[in-house]
Amino acid sequence: MEFNQIGVIGSGTMGGAIAHQAAICGFEVVLVDVDQRFLDRAQARMEKLMDRSISKGKLTEDDKSAILSRIKLTTSMSDVRDCDAVIEAIIEDLDAKKDIFQQLDEILKPEALIASNTSSMSITELASSTNRPEQVAGMHFFNPPQVMKLVEVIRGYKTSDETVSVFKELAIAMKKEPIEVKKDVPGFIVNRIMIPQFIEAIRLVEEGVATPEDIDKAVTLGLNYPMGPFTLQDYAGVDIGLHVMDYFYEEFKDQRFAAPLTLRNLVRAGRVGKKAGAGWYDYNDK
Repeated sequence: MEFNQIGVIGSGTMGGAIAHQAAICGFEVVLVDVDQRFLDRAQARMEKLMDRSISKGKLTEDDKSAILSRIKLTTSMSDVRDCDAVIEAIIEDLDAKKDIFQQLDEILKPEALIASNTSSMSITELASSTNRPEQVAGMHFFNPPQVMKLVEVIRGYKTSDETVSVFKELAIAMKKEPIEVKKDVPGFIVNRIMIPQFIEAIRLVEEGVATPEDIDKAVTLGLNYPMGPFTLQDYAGVDIGLHVMDYFYEEFKDQRFAAPLTLRNLVRAGRVGKKAGAGWYDYNDK
């Protein structure tokens, strides 16, 4: 399938970066958000990243202008009507995502495909909000999408082989390495492996076995991971990690995925204000 235009819903950290990567790879992109200020922030992030590449001689000003010219910023969902595929990348809220999918189903041409960048939620349930469940799949990019090579392509219960094949081709065209998740389970592959590691690391702290700093050092030097579990949780957002754990627990009803109380309290403190605690290395003024 040839993609002439790609839509991205949500211009936050992930959505804006997915749109940017698509434009870098030559695609015409429609980037949608509810407020122009969010779109302006996304463009500012793109420009900052490209300015850094220009300063290193990896990009020219003409390249930058050409990439930006391929991205249409809009607050109108109807502007995706001519897109061949749309990637939803809004907050990890199932009802909000289902509402977007229902709107897209009404706006898009019949042959258009829809993907979600969700990191853990049911593709089958999202697809059920449309009249085209065979044309819906997950397309989970990793942060930052301009750098991270992996894309998980996830089947919903009714996703067709053709849809999976087309989204894998799109990932390759965006200079990514796709893998196929053959069964729609919470967390797919990466988060299914990563979340229990986060939980076990937190339990080691709760039991007084080691500090977050030493656990991070053990994992980076002993397992050769680029980041330890606490650094990675801070990078991704401790509130997001808690949300995913709670979703896993609700879906699986398995104690393996029960969020440690220390994490829950850390997130509660962070909601009071960043000074009170926003991550493992901010907690208690660290």
